[in-house]
Amino acid sequence: MIDPSLHALVRFATLAANGHNSQPWRFRIGTERIDLLPDFTRRTSVVDPDDHHLFVSLGCATENLRLAAAAAGRRSEIAPRSGTEYAIGFSFHPMRPTQDVLFAAIPHRQSTRGAFDGQPCTTAELRLLMAAAALPGVEITLLTERRAINRVRDLVIAGNTAQLNDPAFRGELKRWLRYNPREAIRHGDGLFSGASGNPSLPSWAGPIAFDRLMTAQDENKRLDNQLATSAGLAIFAGAGADRDHWIEVGRACQRFALQATALGLKCAFVNQPVEVVPLRPALASLLGMAGRRPDIVMRFGRGAARPFSLRRPVSAVLDPQMA
Repeated sequence: MIDPSLHALVRFATLAANGHNSQPWRFRIGTERIDLLPDFTRRTSVVDPDDHHLFVSLGCATENLRLAAAAAGRRSEIAPRSGTEYAIGFSFHPMRPTQDVLFAAIPHRQSTRGAFDGQPCTTAELRLLMAAAALPGVEITLLTERRAINRVRDLVIAGNTAQLNDPAFRGELKRWLRYNPREAIRHGDGLFSGASGNPSLPSWAGPIAFDRLMTAQDENKRLDNQLATSAGLAIFAGAGADRDHWIEVGRACQRFALQATALGLKCAFVNQPVEVVPLRPALASLLGMAGRRPDIVMRFGRGAARPFSLRRPVSAVLDPQMA
């Protein structure tokens, strides 16, 4: 019989940040162990052709699971494995439960796709954010000076323009949009319109509205306002461009977002400069890391809460093969 407390750990893991809210993961539960595996049936092959975001998403889930296990009195030994299948193996050992502000923030963290209040963060807050996200093999750059933010903004807008003028990108994005609460509940995944501040629409009307109203010009205006009102940008880069390093980037990114949540801050991804391949060198050069690949761009600041994106139930993400 599967230990029901391990189901609870999986539930916390599924609350992690992930691309398009595609939830590209499966969990295999055994005796005092959990394997976290990629679910390639949920990949987003247009925006993420090399599965970079998929493995960063697995890294975010990895950190949530590790924090949840520690809070439940389980020390995790984590070992990524490559072979016939890629898996991140967790084996658990008893320990004294830890009270961690990052764990407490897990249910409250969300990607807030709206304007922030434009106020800066304190030096103490920035130090806490950097300390929380500091992991070996991951470089984090914080930009809080307006000129530097604006230079990244230009790349975000250039990337957004390229993406929204690409029929394949638009088609893939449309498949992950959920235009009303009933549709969001039915799927349990995807980008719920309410989480972006958009009105609820009937399922038949949503795709029509998307085709007519989702223009690069209008979205660029929204992005410009979002970046203008952000306190700063956090940009993450792994020491290597491979799955294991992308997992570590995801862990660092998730820890940053959880610490931000604990401080009353909001975060949202603006990854266009890393998704549109021709823009990556310009972003790397701006950050002083020429020849390397920036992995994640995240804006942060104070803003109002939005409705949460939904998650599928634990039963839907369990792998039928026992570990």
